[in-house]
Amino acid sequence: MKNSAPAAELRRQAEARTRGAPWWRWGPYLSERQWGTVREDYSPGGSAWDYFPHDHARSRAYRWGEDGLLGISDNHGRLCFALALWNEADPILKERLFGLTGPEGNHGEDVKEAYFYVDSTPTHSYMRALYKYPQQAFPYANLVAENRKRGRDQPEYELVDTGIFGEDRYFDVQVEYAKAGPTDFIIRISATNRGPDPAPLRVLPTLWFRNTWSWERDDPDPGGLRAAERPVLRQVAPGLAHAEHRVLGDYWLACDRTPELLEQAAATSENAANSAGRIAFPLTQGGLPGAARLSMPRPITVWSPFARHLLVATRGHSRLLLALPGSRRKCSPEKTAKTDLLSASKR
Repeated sequence: MKNSAPAAELRRQAEARTRGAPWWRWGPYLSERQWGTVREDYSPGGSAWDYFPHDHARSRAYRWGEDGLLGISDNHGRLCFALALWNEADPILKERLFGLTGPEGNHGEDVKEAYFYVDSTPTHSYMRALYKYPQQAFPYANLVAENRKRGRDQPEYELVDTGIFGEDRYFDVQVEYAKAGPTDFIIRISATNRGPDPAPLRVLPTLWFRNTWSWERDDPDPGGLRAAERPVLRQVAPGLAHAEHRVLGDYWLACDRTPELLEQAAATSENAANSAGRIAFPLTQGGLPGAARLSMPRPITVWSPFARHLLVATRGHSRLLLALPGSRRKCSPEKTAKTDLLSASKR
């Protein structure tokens, strides 16, 4: 049978196999859900569902991974990128998938979201995913309560059963990733209002480092850093953030507009919610819903959302472009990012 894969993708695969080009360095490796897993369970009796539930995920740092909405990471999960959304109706940001734990679902654990992985090449040179975000408050409590009432002989109560998508009052939020090189990305985020009325949507593309440094290991941590070393994430210009990691290298996140840059210090320990000596403080940035985050005594900025406040017209469409180039280029990454954005904006 004739191989139908495009020649460019075959070339990328050959480069990865024969010349070690790191085309697989970045991909859809970011977990959909890290909360409620055995990996994060440090309870005395092995109660993973109760030890790290969804409600804790916005307030505590994971130890063995990260999660995010339609996100990507390097193949060791050190630097992560994902979406956060807010419809100005939810009490919290939509940063990760919601679902039921084993005891909550009448058929066991079950994600209660509407999302689709639409496309990806073998080297992840192009990826596309879609999330359907309701314009009304997400029915977290209703999903839990109704599923708890149902027996195993009854069907599951799904998100669509709540009526939250009535009259098509939701956003189609699509994310596309295209690689200009093994470690260079163009990211296009598109939001489409499917409903009959204009509706607000806040889009926060988020770049952050997985916390591997606060466990005070003697040997290098899974990210390749020692206890005294920490990655750095900072704004270097309007619409431009710099991520610096000694092992992974340097990356720059650039936006095609000049959005509001929100920096949040949120370095937390795995069991900070139960430990003494931690400082709890609420964070409310730019009118976004606040969350109680438990900070280490020496907080570090670990994420940096570019906030875009959109009022999407009826059946309307809005778009946001970002570039995430690595440092292994002959020209400066800042110039590379701007060039990539200019080229992408013309397509």
